[in-house]
Amino acid sequence: MSDSASFPSPLHDPSVRGFASDNYSGVHPEVLAAIVRANGGHQVSYGEDVYTEHLQEVFAAHFGDGVQAFPVFNGTGANVVSLQSVTERWDAVICTSTAHIHVDECAAPERMGGLKLLTVATPDGKLTPELIATVPLGRGDEHHAQPRVVSITQTTELGTAYTVEEIRAIAEHVHAHDMVLHVDGSRLSNAAATLGVSFREMITDTGVDIVSFGGTKNGLLGGEAVLVLNTTAVPAMKMKFLRKQSMQLASKMRFISAQLIALLTDDLYLRNAGHANAMARRLVEGVRDLPGLTIPLPVQANGVFPILPSEVSERLMEKFRFYFWDESAGQVRWMCSFDTTEADVDAFIAAIRAELAA
Repeated sequence: MSDSASFPSPLHDPSVRGFASDNYSGVHPEVLAAIVRANGGHQVSYGEDVYTEHLQEVFAAHFGDGVQAFPVFNGTGANVVSLQSVTERWDAVICTSTAHIHVDECAAPERMGGLKLLTVATPDGKLTPELIATVPLGRGDEHHAQPRVVSITQTTELGTAYTVEEIRAIAEHVHAHDMVLHVDGSRLSNAAATLGVSFREMITDTGVDIVSFGGTKNGLLGGEAVLVLNTTAVPAMKMKFLRKQSMQLASKMRFISAQLIALLTDDLYLRNAGHANAMARRLVEGVRDLPGLTIPLPVQANGVFPILPSEVSERLMEKFRFYFWDESAGQVRWMCSFDTTEADVDAFIAAIRAELAA
């Protein structure tokens, strides 16, 4: 058999890059190599393998002793399992009106988790103790769902990042009202890179109870993890059953765990996220002063949310894939990835300049 038959050409052009989502990127070579190293031979299935066992030590090194890690397939699964683990059937979750669990998960928390979401409008995608306090708790009133969890996203869907002090203030407010703090951390690594802090400083030391830890947007083939920091609020046995019942228990879990180990080894998570953030900064600096374009939000991670004429965006979309965020306002979303190059960004900037000039 010829080499061409054994290794056919890809069906896509690997040189083509878009700015629609950090999910568009491929797999980081170090992660692919980790998958290969984990292959071969037999390992016990459903998480009783040596890679998943070692993963517990790796997460403990980053988040502190006592953290329990439960690998899952995807971010929606991580969020639904996390929220279910800290709620009863009559409980509710407070989140922003732009939260992924509210806008982009096809009602999975409601349909699969049976949870009521109580949304709060925010100017920048971030909750505050004052905003959380606007939600009536209705404690003990059987006519009202009982707020039990506050869920924040780090970094937010609008590309902003909570500071360590902001997370700590939210945790203190949440715990004072007998609630639990969940962090949707699909881009937690981007937050760590932009803040220059460790996961322990940002999450464990601030009082977060449970985290959906993201990997797919940061160079993994596919894999996330639910991290339980408050083991009193979330018994391990409950998590095990919920993960299985939610169809998030991988039979060949060693391959998810091996990816997460690679991501958390030799600062790969920071290298990938830091590069994506840097490319977003390069992009925004290249277009910030262009007439007809405004950037209403600070760029604190790997996303840019500019406002420009819709017809300009539509012409750009013919060459570079990206999405409208708020079509009525002409706002779009540009995302950079771990494999976005300076040349990619500069070509996009040149195209934006040309279309705005036209």
